[in-house]
Amino acid sequence: MIYSFLFPTKSNTTKVSLLLLAVRIIFGILLMNHGIQKWSNFQEMSAVFPDPLGIGSPLSLGLAIFGELVCSMAFIIGFLYRLAMIPMIFTMIVAFFVVHANDVFAVKELAFIYLVVFILMYIAGPGKFSIDHIIGNELSRRKSRVYKN
Repeated sequence: MIYSFLFPTKSNTTKVSLLLLAVRIIFGILLMNHGIQKWSNFQEMSAVFPDPLGIGSPLSLGLAIFGELVCSMAFIIGFLYRLAMIPMIFTMIVAFFVVHANDVFAVKELAFIYLVVFILMYIAGPGKFSIDHIIGNELSRRKSRVYKN
């Protein structure tokens, strides 16, 4: 069922869940800092920001800010975790394969690191220290109560 994908109830061990939480916090804050920088310099950057999708620099910048700032917050707390990660992964794909396509690897290395970490975290799931896990457990309880009655 779709809600079990979005709100997993399968418990990881406490150690694994703590590791996932640590990675969420560290990489979420790191990416969030990029989004904050873009947001605070929106006026200056909107005229010169790359437009790899052909939608205009201001909108491209806005989407990058959404992926780096808003989605990072959801990633950190584990709320709609996998949905929030889609814009984060897409932003890093565009940065690595399109915006920095012709640059030396050292220039695009950071986008590659984020991309690999986010893909692995998408696969691993948020762990039991997440809002999605709490929601998933509540949905399971409600579902089991419906079948018992």
